This record gives sequence, structure tokens and C-alpha cells, in this order.
Amino acid sequence: DRVQVIKGWTDSKGKMHEQVYDVLCSDERAIDDQYRCEKPVGNTVDVPNATYTNNIGDALMLAYWQDPGFDPDQRAFYYVRVLEIPTPRWTTYDAAFFGVELPKDIEPFHQERAYTSPIWYAP
Repeated sequence: DRVQVIKGWTDSKGKMHEQVYDVLCSDERAIDDQYRCEKPVGNTVDVPNATYTNNIGDALMLAYWQDPGFDPDQRAFYYVRVLEIPTPRWTTYDAAFFGVELPKDIEPFHQERAYTSPIWYAP
């Protein structure tokens, strides 16, 4: 679905901040001026059968990113997060396998995530 960089920093008053930047969006989706994908990736999950098709998103994503608000005098940390396309939750698989209805208050799908180790910057 997308590749994100998460930046954290502390301001001059000691308050912690965090900013999420969408660096690359699959399916040639554009990134807006707030650094977020303009549209969601879509969803191919077939809830009653607990299946999905892998025909959205991209198999390979490569990007170069530079912090648009970089301050060489400010401590910061950065890490990368990758979001996959929506897939059925384990509860959806169980409901389909056992032939029971999924409870209404349970989301039938989710997006797996992967995280890198942080990079720490100190002036």
C-alpha cells in the first residue's frame, strides 16, 4: 500500500512531536501537500469467504526521501513503516472456517505493518 517515514523530535520547550510522511504510494497514487496518499489503496477482501486477491498495490516499491523540515541543530529520530494491502483478520478466517457470523463490532480485515529500527540524529 505505502511506505512511510515517521520523524520524531523535541522542540525547544521539551515537547515531543511526531510527523508521518507518506513517501511512496502504490498504484501510482499521488501524495498531497500534507505528505499523505491522496486516496486509499482499495480493498479486495471477500469477507464471507475470508479471501483476498493480490491485484492491488505494488510488489516492489523504491523511493528516495529527504526530510523537508530538516533542522541540523535539532535532535530527531526517523524510522520507516510499510503498510501492506488489506487482508482478512484471523477472526474472519475463523468465522469462515467454522461457518459462524463474524461479530458486528470486529473489523473483518486489517493491514499488516513492518517497521525498521530507528535512526537517531544528534547535532
